[in-house]
Parts: sequence; structure tokens; C-alpha cells
Amino acid sequence: GDLRSVLLASVLSLERLELDLFRGRHHWVPATQRLFGGQIVGQALVAAARAVSRDEQLHSLHCYFVRAGDPKVPVLYKVERTRTGKSFSVRSVQAIQHGKPIFTCQASFQLSQESPVQHQFTMPAVPPPEELLTQEELIQKFLQNPNLAERYRKHLNKIQAEDVPIDIKPVNPPDIFCSEPQEPKQLFWVRARGYIGETDMKVHCCVAAYISDYAFLGTALLPHRLYRIKFMVSLDHSMWFHAPFRADHWMLYECESPWAGGCRGLVQGRLWRRDGVLAVTCAQEGVIRVEQTPNQSKL
Repeated sequence: GDLRSVLLASVLSLERLELDLFRGRHHWVPATQRLFGGQIVGQALVAAARAVSRDEQLHSLHCYFVRAGDPKVPVLYKVERTRTGKSFSVRSVQAIQHGKPIFTCQASFQLSQESPVQHQFTMPAVPPPEELLTQEELIQKFLQNPNLAERYRKHLNKIQAEDVPIDIKPVNPPDIFCSEPQEPKQLFWVRARGYIGETDMKVHCCVAAYISDYAFLGTALLPHRLYRIKFMVSLDHSMWFHAPFRADHWMLYECESPWAGGCRGLVQGRLWRRDGVLAVTCAQEGVIRVEQTPNQSKL
């Protein structure tokens, strides 16, 4: 009864134009009308993964967003086979629109190697996803409040209408009626919608790259909820892949922001498997500009 994940069937399905040149199209475009960063990262990884052997698995990526993406035209992904070594291979990818790069990425792949040097942090203790409401259900609860200001009602309806191919269950959802500063930490259960199944691990890594950018930078805003956002966009994004996982199974996304300043915010994240294994580590810096005048009450 499971439908194939739209992330595979649409978002991460690239058209090969030449050996190392691909074209990607868009599925979901945020209200900002700029291309979603997670989509560009995920598609670039698909292109890079097609330039290595099946036995090589992705272990890290580092990328920069250099121009705003135009949702009206496809993206071209040009792969450079930077190095193919005995254990590690590096592939560089440029995402191009209107003849200019909008994004650059380096992805490193490794052949499987065993080592006795192993350790990890401990997964936070949280309720299982079965006991929590989805983001859609939480929004529906907020919309039932008759005192909700109209502009917030419109904003929530817009979010509700977005066709995001991810299931999200916040562990401690912020109270939208409260403007009090909060600790810059968030916990979500996340997974791709639909069925992906047992397949090349690189496929699950590409899907996780898409998921990792959703609501990530917003963690840096939790201590500053009095201010209305004027502009927020990713500058760079890095990921390290530690252990096999299924992106269509629930994973706990632990996000925190250790610093913000100079119109920038830094966020770090960890994706945990349900069995407590640390699967992925993420980091991102973004531009954050806000109105200087604090917001009025949301009621």
C-alpha cells in the first residue's frame, strides 16, 4: 500500500544530458519563491553519486549557495571527477542557471573500511513519533483558535497548503502565541513521505540531504521571536554520514544554534536512527535579517 516516495520519483529524478551533465526540475518551491536549498543539495548529490561506483558510499559533503535559485527554469548540474583514489573519491558539482553557478558542492565517497576506533554521543530521550502530532495536525489546532490574528491565519494556511514531501513531528513545538525567547534547540521526528525501501545507501543520503535543510536555520531564531524576519537564506551546508539508515523511516533530528551575530546564524544538527545510532551530522550558516522593531502580540 506504500506509494513510491515523491522525493525519488520527482524531486531527485535527474535527466542525464551528457556523461557528467544533468538537468533537475522542481517539486516544491517555498513561499519565498527561491529554490529550496535542500532540493539543490539533494539533486547535486544525485549527480555526484552517478559519477562513482556502486561500492563507494558518500561520507561527507560541503557546499555553498552563491546565488538565489530561479524556480521558473530547471537547474543544470555539472560534475567534475576531481579525484578517484583507492579508498576515497571526490566529485565537485556546480548547479547552473542562466549560465551562472548558483551553488557549488564537493562530495567525498569512501569504500567500506573497518576500524576499532568508534564512539558517538548518546541520543536524547524523547517520546516516540507515534505519540506526537504531525506539523499539519498542530497547525490545524492553531487555526481553530478564534482569536488568531488574520495575518497569522493566512501564514498558517499557506504553510498548510504547501506540498512538502516530508513527514514531520515536532517533539516540543514552539507556542506561536508566545514571543518569549526560547533556547535555540529543536527536536523533530522526520522521514520522507512514501516508500523508498532497501536500495543503494547513496539514495537515502540524497533524500536525507533534502530533509536536513527543512526548518534547520529557523533554530537560530528561537531566542529572537520578537522580531519579524525580513530575509533568511542559507549560505553553506555540510553533512557527514556515519552509519546506514532508511530515510523513509522515522529519524530524530536534533537541531541547535550555538551562535548568531553579524546578520548570520550558525546551526548544527544530528539525525538519529530510532535504535540510538547516530546516522548523520549537519552544519549550516545562513543570512538572517529582521525588522528592528519587535513584533506585536500574535493574538
